Amino acid sequence: MSLTGQASDGRSRVLVLAAGLVGAAGVALSAAAAHRGGAFTGTAANFLLMHAPVLLAVGLAGGNRCLRIASLVLLAGLLLFCGDLLARDFLGSRLFPMSAPIGGTLLIAGWVAIAVSALWRPRP
Repeated sequence: MSLTGQASDGRSRVLVLAAGLVGAAGVALSAAAAHRGGAFTGTAANFLLMHAPVLLAVGLAGGNRCLRIASLVLLAGLLLFCGDLLARDFLGSRLFPMSAPIGGTLLIAGWVAIAVSALWRPRP
């Protein structure tokens, strides 16, 4: 296994770990939103829960380099976007200026990169 968590069979322990943590956070935040309220918390929980299976699938199946990078872009976007939403509900302020738009843009870019990865051809 490489330093980036890439196993010789193409699987990525880093992405599987991230998927588990993202999924667990999504469930915990869903419960928090139900009991405590907070529209931003519920939105963050939904985003985490809808992206956890993608990270798990890529982590388990592997895929080409473009797909793995796209997954890391999704993870970075989730951290920024959801982090900003949670900061608003729990801290009463933004994570930092433009963190949600940057995170959202990274999420969109990650999904576009996933689409592009379908066209990616390995070097001979």
